[in-house]
Amino acid sequence: MNDDRNHSSRRRAALRLAAGLGSLPLLGALSPAFAQDKFPSGPVKLIVPFGPSTGPDILARTIGQKLSDKWGQPVVVENRSGASSMIGTKAVASAKPDGHTLLVTANTLILNKALKPNADYDPINDIVAVAPLAIGRLTLVAHPSLGISSIKELVAMAKAKPGSVDYASPANGTPHHLAMELLTQNLGINLTHIPYTSTPAAVKDVLGGQVKLMFLPIHVAMPQVQAGKLVMLASGGKQRAETTPNVPSVAEASGVKDFDGDIWYGMYAPAGTPAAIVNQLNTEVRALLTAPDMKEVFAKQGLSTLSGSPQDLAALTRNDLAKWAKVVQTAGIKAD
Repeated sequence: MNDDRNHSSRRRAALRLAAGLGSLPLLGALSPAFAQDKFPSGPVKLIVPFGPSTGPDILARTIGQKLSDKWGQPVVVENRSGASSMIGTKAVASAKPDGHTLLVTANTLILNKALKPNADYDPINDIVAVAPLAIGRLTLVAHPSLGISSIKELVAMAKAKPGSVDYASPANGTPHHLAMELLTQNLGINLTHIPYTSTPAAVKDVLGGQVKLMFLPIHVAMPQVQAGKLVMLASGGKQRAETTPNVPSVAEASGVKDFDGDIWYGMYAPAGTPAAIVNQLNTEVRALLTAPDMKEVFAKQGLSTLSGSPQDLAALTRNDLAKWAKVVQTAGIKAD
């Protein structure tokens, strides 16, 4: 009898224990830390599809060092240039979507697709927007020998003698080229495009007066403007540039209110990267970009930092693709 009572007691105790364990959550659901590893769980690679000392490279190296300090993990910048940034972009689009391989690029990402609809990556579906980073202001400059000091005077000259005024760009399909096409299409004027093979070559001839006009990054143009070698007709895109607050923006000076030809920079991840990782990256990058010391560092490179959500960058990506595709189609532009 005693054995039966002891067995029954032990059985009831075992059932109570089983019932208690059954009411607890599964181990994997105790906290997010059990569901997935903390991010980052190892080194992070920032792929820059351009060479060293370019805008994206400077952004990647500055932000990367700050993130490395915060995370206690190496953040490695890899320059993978070539094919007008398409090689590096494709590498990120093909990478494992775990947040450990990221793209820091310029809006060349969009221009390439507008110029080459059959490009082997899709900026909308193959990568996911993480954070807008900065804007590089373009400014419209003229050689003093052209004898004008405003966009209004340029329009009058171009309409009086269509095609008589020429402008330079580093190559067909570059931001400098497309910004001018966007402007001339909106103003209804005809200028003659002279494409070069590099920015230095184009700038050299504009400074020499062989070619009269060019869109240039403002930090490249300003020393020449201050030296009297170039005349600034307008700065910025929609808004005035912070470095030249007394100079009207292209949108103001041209009357094309929605004009925006500035170069922008952003961070992307492979499509399929978990939203939690994208949001964490966005929060941490935005915090870095709003720090005064970061703003100062980038201002010296002609860059104005941006603050926005992944959704903001995704919208910018979509809208710019549609805008530039229209410009390219209207002008019949073919990339070099």
